[in-house]
Amino acid sequence: MTRANGLGLLLVLLLPVVGASRPGTVVRLNKEVLSYAAEAGKAPLQRALQVTVPNFLDRSGEVLQPTRIQILNVHLPHLHLKLIAGFGIRLSAAANFTLKIFRVPEPLHLMLPMELLVDAPVDQCSIGTPVVSISDCFSFFDEAIVLDDHNRAAPALLVPLQKHIQAVLQNKLCLRISNVVQSLNVHLGTLIGLSRVGPESQVRYSMINAPTITKDYISLDVNAILFLLGRPIMLPEVNTSFVLPHHVGTRGAMVTVGLSQDLFDSALLLLQKAGVLNMDITGQLKSDDNILNTSVLGQLIPEVARQFPEPMALVLKVRLGAMPTVTLHTNNATLQLQPFVEVLAPASNSAFQSLFSLNVVVNLSLQLFVSGVRLRGTTSVLGNVQITVASSNVGFIDMEKVQILMDTVFERPLLDHLNALLGLGIALPHVVNLHYISPEIFVYEGYVVVSSALLYQR
Repeated sequence: MTRANGLGLLLVLLLPVVGASRPGTVVRLNKEVLSYAAEAGKAPLQRALQVTVPNFLDRSGEVLQPTRIQILNVHLPHLHLKLIAGFGIRLSAAANFTLKIFRVPEPLHLMLPMELLVDAPVDQCSIGTPVVSISDCFSFFDEAIVLDDHNRAAPALLVPLQKHIQAVLQNKLCLRISNVVQSLNVHLGTLIGLSRVGPESQVRYSMINAPTITKDYISLDVNAILFLLGRPIMLPEVNTSFVLPHHVGTRGAMVTVGLSQDLFDSALLLLQKAGVLNMDITGQLKSDDNILNTSVLGQLIPEVARQFPEPMALVLKVRLGAMPTVTLHTNNATLQLQPFVEVLAPASNSAFQSLFSLNVVVNLSLQLFVSGVRLRGTTSVLGNVQITVASSNVGFIDMEKVQILMDTVFERPLLDHLNALLGLGIALPHVVNLHYISPEIFVYEGYVVVSSALLYQR
């Protein structure tokens, strides 16, 4: 990463670069992140301020003498960041420039103290990403301090020398900071890139309005669109928008992300339309762990034993025609699946014949977690799996007996398959190199909150 991009850390941590509103997500980057951003931003800002100073024409003698000037070091003893309501960010910094003046007969070392004040409004650009600009940039200098006790410069040299250095710095420092901001905006443009959800699905994010900025946080709404085979997955239009209450999540967190019901509905609709929730469970004849065969089923359904006197492996064909539903209540997230299950047995022509089919309702507890920049989940079954007969080609079926078999051969493969999918997760809106650290998840009525620290890693 270039020096300019490195300084981008200073502002990228101050921008709400994650969020969505249709499906609804609201992100609040809280004021607590400012101290971290200021501390992490000191080193790159010091490097950015180390500009080149052109030669100074020394007029103190009888002949004009060009004198080379070099900035040896820039030290920031103070760097403070503040949110300005309805505007953006204010940066104030104290900097000490250590300079070497290559004069004859011996060089002169100076320290030039400076105060820097930068106002940076945060807005929305035309392509739907955050954009930062510089509205005001001021530098204020104190008198230069000669660091060589034995080498005192005459006022005739020191006064014009300091004016020369100040004029150069006033012109170059704000230009350098402006260049850094432009580089940062390119970095923020990665917000709108496609993020992979599955083999043939992606999610894309973009801002839908200008950020809301208070003295306590920056809040951003972002449009989230899920794609399957390049086509968007659309939910029915709703007239209500997601509003994140003020006091939710962990107090003092750097970022608070609110994820509405819409986001979960869209993700589940994507999985259902992609067909990845469908599965086949295949029996094995020589396995103590897999009793899905005609011999075991024939003990429960006499017609199966009559049709298949020799043991044969069965197949459960599980298909989700109905959309899965997630329900969010305070401290409780549940997921309901309604698969159609067909029980198949091998036929004489190497095809399969349907023995019977079942309507199934599975209620699951949903636990959510964040890893990297992805929201992931895991499930466990709540209560009993509800099973009713949809059709039968083997006569009467005693569901009390079959229920026990289904609990054994159906639940574990279903959970393994579902948890593998939910474990892949969906990328939350993000820019490159920005990660959630030690996130906590809270479930409320109709939405989920992620409270987290942030870490910028190159």
